[in-house]
Amino acid sequence: MTKEKNDEKKLLSKAPPKHPIKSIQFDLFREFVTNDKNKISNTVEIWERIPKYFLTPAQIEKLRPEKGQPDPYEWEYIEDGLTYTVILQPALIKEKGSYKAYFPSATEELLEEALKKILADQQYGIHDPQKKETWVKFSLSLLSRELKARGRTRDRQQIKHAIEVMNKCNVSFHRNGEELWSGSILQDLVTVGRKDYLADSDAQHIARLPLFISHAINKLEYRQFNYDRLMSCDSSLSRWLYKRLIHRYRQANHINDYHFMYEDLKGSGLLQQSREIDNRRKVINALEELISREVIVRYVIQEQKNGRKVINVKYTLFPSANFISEQKAANKRVTDNQKKLFDAKLNTVDK
Repeated sequence: MTKEKNDEKKLLSKAPPKHPIKSIQFDLFREFVTNDKNKISNTVEIWERIPKYFLTPAQIEKLRPEKGQPDPYEWEYIEDGLTYTVILQPALIKEKGSYKAYFPSATEELLEEALKKILADQQYGIHDPQKKETWVKFSLSLLSRELKARGRTRDRQQIKHAIEVMNKCNVSFHRNGEELWSGSILQDLVTVGRKDYLADSDAQHIARLPLFISHAINKLEYRQFNYDRLMSCDSSLSRWLYKRLIHRYRQANHINDYHFMYEDLKGSGLLQQSREIDNRRKVINALEELISREVIVRYVIQEQKNGRKVINVKYTLFPSANFISEQKAANKRVTDNQKKLFDAKLNTVDK
């Protein structure tokens, strides 16, 4: 990047607030209906639905040309009759005197979840409801401890690298050819100098989260969920399915099931095996993991065929008692938050 572009980026960057901002919307975001807040976090469907972390390390290596850097990666899918496209522009990170391109993948996914959990802690989050900006403070040590506590240990060099990828990559999201949003996963990262950054893992850093999260906080468009259970899932597809159930299976109980089609999963970007039979096996493995993590108790598969060829599959899921209880708590929180906002004489429309 040239000096002129660097200067331009600095002018366009936003500065974090110098002091905490009192906000009832953010207070509600940090309150949960639970007996153990340590296990609970927030999920924002409008942000989660954008595929960002679907490329595996093996896929990324295949994208690298023998010389030069990989082009941005495009993934297109259809949902509810609309065509969506996500374009991932890799982060260029300098290593040993030259630049290497990196796409976000599973480590960045887990790190984002850890940051959103940290955001709900009063001393680490700042939300400005008027400017629609949300900032999270963190250190390498804090993130290292958080990931280790959830069984997702990464060393500090891996965490630092993932933070750089999240800050320097660009995600562009389109619907029917029209760009809806473009930006990095972690924006306006404010950090100390490189030497101090590597030397002091307790140094505080702050980054601005995407507008989708700020908008959701203002409008109460988020749900609480069992973050500890999510982080215990080994498969990215299991985590994606669990999030989908949290947002779409809100009235889970023992007498109503939840079903979806195989084609619905294409929007995750996580089914890119060369053979469809391998993709379907990947779905089964993810569902089996959801059983082992006590999200569901069982599932039923109905294949739709044209002759001997499987053209689609219907999956019917039956929830666990734990999941039912957690969804009821999430629903109660939604009702409680709306009442508290009403009592404060505010509404859920951004000012």
